[in-house]
Formats: sequence, C-alpha cells, structure tokens
Amino acid sequence: MLIENGTIWTDTDGAVLHAHGGHMLQVGDTWYWYGEDRRDNLYVSCYASKDLVHWTFRNHVLRTDSPAEACRVRADLRLTREDGGKVNIERPKVLYNEKTGKYVMWMHYENGKDYLCAAAAVATCETPDGDFVYHGSFNPYGEMSRDCTLFQDEDKAYFLSASRDNADMHMYRLQEDWLNIEKLSANFWQGEYREAPALVKKDGQYYIFSSFCTGWAPNQCKYARTTCLEDGFGLLTKVGDETTYHSQPAFILTVEGSETTSYIYVGDRWDGQDYFNSRYVWFPLEFAADGSVRIISCERFDLDVQTGRCTIL
Repeated sequence: MLIENGTIWTDTDGAVLHAHGGHMLQVGDTWYWYGEDRRDNLYVSCYASKDLVHWTFRNHVLRTDSPAEACRVRADLRLTREDGGKVNIERPKVLYNEKTGKYVMWMHYENGKDYLCAAAAVATCETPDGDFVYHGSFNPYGEMSRDCTLFQDEDKAYFLSASRDNADMHMYRLQEDWLNIEKLSANFWQGEYREAPALVKKDGQYYIFSSFCTGWAPNQCKYARTTCLEDGFGLLTKVGDETTYHSQPAFILTVEGSETTSYIYVGDRWDGQDYFNSRYVWFPLEFAADGSVRIISCERFDLDVQTGRCTIL
C-alpha cells in the first residue's frame, strides 16, 4: 500500500488524522495508532488499521473528562487547570501488559501554562481503544521528565525521558504491572540535550534515535546502539541530513511479514506557526552489516504488511 509523505493524512471518514508525537501498537492483525489531539477537550486519540494506510477513527481515549483513579503513586490526578483550561499531554505511548491484561499509556505532562512541571503521566484501559483511566502525573524519583517513549523487551518495559531541563536522558525499568518505576536503569548523554527518543531492537542490538533541542525547528537526528539496555547508550552518530529531512522522531515501526521485516522511521514535520498544519513522514530504515543505519528519504513508497516488503517508488 502507498505511503505518501508530507501530505495531510485523513481517516476513513475523511477527517484530519490527529496522532502527532504518537506511537503504534499491533494487536493481532490490527495496528492502533495513538497520538496527540489538541482540539477542544481532547488529549489523545486512537485510530486502527490493518494495512497501515487506511486508518479508522476509534476513540478519543484520553480527554479532560476522562475518569481518574489513584494508584500506588502519590500523583496529581488533575486533567485540567484551576481555571478550567487544558493541561498539556504530549507523546503518548501504549503497551499491552499480558500479566495484568491492561493497556498501559505513559506520556509527558505539563500544566498548560509553562514547562516547569516536566512530569510523567500514566493511564490504563482493558481494551486498546476504550476510555483510558487516568492515574495521574509525577516526577520519577523527583526528576524532570519531558519528551519520552516506552519500549518493551520481552517481559520487561522501559520508560525513557529527557531530564534535567533536557540535558540528560533517563531510562527507567518499570515495575511488573508497568504502573510505576522499578529503578533508574541508565542515565546517559549527560549535557548533550537530546529529546524525542525512539527505540527499536534488531539482531540483538538496541538502537535509539533522538533529536537535538531546537523547539519546533527540525535538526540533525542521531542514533546510538547497545547490546544491553541497562548499560545505556554510547556515542551518538549522525543519521539523515542536518534537518532529518524536515522531521523529528516519534517512534520506529517494525513490520514483520512472511518474507522479511521492515523498519520504518515515523516522524513529525512540525509547523511551529500552526500546529494543526503539521505533517507526518515515514522513512524506511536500512541497517548495514556493521551496525550503521541509513534513513532513506523518499516522497512515497509501497509497504506490503503481508510480506513485510518495502519498495521505494
């Protein structure tokens, strides 16, 4: 199916698709795409697709009026400000916990006035596209937590977020139910100011992609790799051009087919003047035998979810 970059994407009803800063989760033969929805009283919306091209709107899974329920963490359960205005919910990521049977969402939380909260937030649901229950926001071990991602490695899950005013990257291993932090597993890139982390595992190696901190303006993406997550990541290597083809990482999509597996860099092409004019870009990733990675910049490509093959057009 044809993937076309830099255009306004719409759902099967013809409405604009709202899923920036998002994440995808495959359940059976269906992919669920979660992302920011900054309209009205909305925070996170969910879409579903069987071919990664035709997306059907399923639900506004997190809203200002979503149910809130305290968990073990002493957290701020408010989803609106004291004046009734919206808070900021950014970069929602969702995984399924087989032990609890719940879909767990982690995200970046701010108070809607400034970026001084720098908090993580958690929500859960028993279905991938139902109404998520909000469990509040908090600062892991008292640390700042901004741009973030979730990553599952077998039965373990990790939450990564930019900390110390974005100067460092923290990686936390989650507790068994994925609703709280088990420990700070690694703290890396001290003072290098990386954000928008996105992880993928290939051939026993873990790759992390990130951007520099330049606000809405695009910049040079870099990646690093490791064979052990809890050892952290080492030196960064440039990938793509100086603006990452006018994009910022959101997540890495893995498409396993009957013939091969394709890895897709999914990014946001932000419009700093008009957020709602921001676009999506999907670029195939090419991994070399020496472990290096290349982002294949293209306007369009064909992605066959059955075979896993990706063909540049």
